[in-house]
Amino acid sequence: MAKRICAVGVGRWGSRHAATLHELGSLAGVVDSDPAALARARESWPQAAAFSDLDTALASGFDGYTVATPAASHAAMARRIIDAGGSVLVEKPLALSAAEARQLVELAGRKGVHLMAGHVLLFHPAIRRIRELLDAGRLGRLQYLYSNRLNLGAVRSEENILWSFAPHDISIFQYLIGAPPVEVVSRGAAVLQADIHDSTLTLLKYPGNVTGHIFVSWLHPFKEHRLVIIGAKGMFVFEDGSDGGKLHYYEKGIDWIRGEPIPREGPTEIIDFERRMPLTVEFEYFIRRLNGGPSDIADGASAVEVLEILEEATASLLTGMEVRPRRTGGRDYFVHPSSYVDEDVTIGKGTKVWHFSHVQPGARIGENCSIGQNVNIGCNVRIGNGCKIQNNVSVYEGVELEDHVFCGPSMVFTNIVDPRCKYPQRGSRHYVRTVVREGASIGANAAVVCGHTLGRHCFIAAGAVVTTDVPDYALMAGVPARCIGWVCECGGRLGKISRRATCARCGRTYERAGAGLRETRISPKKKSLRPRKRK
Repeated sequence: MAKRICAVGVGRWGSRHAATLHELGSLAGVVDSDPAALARARESWPQAAAFSDLDTALASGFDGYTVATPAASHAAMARRIIDAGGSVLVEKPLALSAAEARQLVELAGRKGVHLMAGHVLLFHPAIRRIRELLDAGRLGRLQYLYSNRLNLGAVRSEENILWSFAPHDISIFQYLIGAPPVEVVSRGAAVLQADIHDSTLTLLKYPGNVTGHIFVSWLHPFKEHRLVIIGAKGMFVFEDGSDGGKLHYYEKGIDWIRGEPIPREGPTEIIDFERRMPLTVEFEYFIRRLNGGPSDIADGASAVEVLEILEEATASLLTGMEVRPRRTGGRDYFVHPSSYVDEDVTIGKGTKVWHFSHVQPGARIGENCSIGQNVNIGCNVRIGNGCKIQNNVSVYEGVELEDHVFCGPSMVFTNIVDPRCKYPQRGSRHYVRTVVREGASIGANAAVVCGHTLGRHCFIAAGAVVTTDVPDYALMAGVPARCIGWVCECGGRLGKISRRATCARCGRTYERAGAGLRETRISPKKKSLRPRKRK
């Protein structure tokens, strides 16, 4: 019996999802918030149920879903489907960050559903044929590979060329090599729009002295999709095209004879492969997974790996430095090579430690944190999940940050009340504890005198000096800092509150409780902010 699948998003690419599912006899529903797109879908596939919102479609209980909406919405759409117990194939990228993608993978595991990433070129018959030949030893030891993905347009304003084109090539490299890179370097040019790169060249170094590079551009006079793979015994060249492309094997290379490098010129062979549309092969694979088939390609974990490499390439692109990922004990995190991490340190997966920073012994840093440049994390410091510490901050021993704390550039913690050089107070017994509760934000150049607690979701203005405990949700400013108003969990200003207030931005409602506030209700209409577009 055919599986009943709902296509979420039926725009330019989503309509191809729907058409392919229709050809396979599995299109049972379509979802799109755009009335014009939904009308076209109704006309093209009248047998499929049409929905203007995802929640109504989820209530219909389809066997699976595909998502082809704008990239910024992919993760949110996937989360809603998985939460409802649905299996889903999400177009690339699965999310706009590896951290968010990991959360989706973990959620799918808890819910017992299938999560698949739409890396469609992994299902190109030529790519799968190359993998078969590599596994059979046709090229011998893999040495070098490169990919060009070039065209004139389509230019995007919400993402650069690296995030638009390169995920295809990164996923292919990972599929063929089977290991993540140990070094990433990326350079590019932003010509048409400031800060949005139109072309990038990314160098990837893999274990075993395998090197690859990926050249992508939407500012190029002609279309070129070429993959070249060099091995000790020969070379593959795949030129993709509307006809399915051509795959050649060149029996060429360099042989060392009596210490001299001698070119080897052998015959060229045309390699046959099955002529089928990659999208059709991909959806057949997804349907087999829904029927209990094995998962060995394009799963959530591989999508996370692609996003990690994209983030590493982005970091190199923006800083002009190489990035050497460190993956230890199954917990993936990133430490820039200019930084130092001492022994007996725990760093959670998804966390990034940037240039010239130092993490001292006994420190515990949670998951998905960002530690900026020139940051010192002192001995035995505890930092929760999702924290962001900007440049030039020292988190001294005695300071504890709960989840999602923001520390602005050059803000200052202390851990001694009355420091004197002549009468040093060294060691844990002298340090006075400071606790920053969940969701608090501390502005640039603010100072926090030790021995105080900063309440949940409070907001410390730039340059303020905190000398007292801070209530939950308080807006503090001045020297010394005093409460000048209140802020919502989302950051929206609530102003001065005599009894009760509602956030105009997200709809949360608060009331006075002692010296602070407490949340009383979340508006069902505005319970979350719209995701921001990637710049």
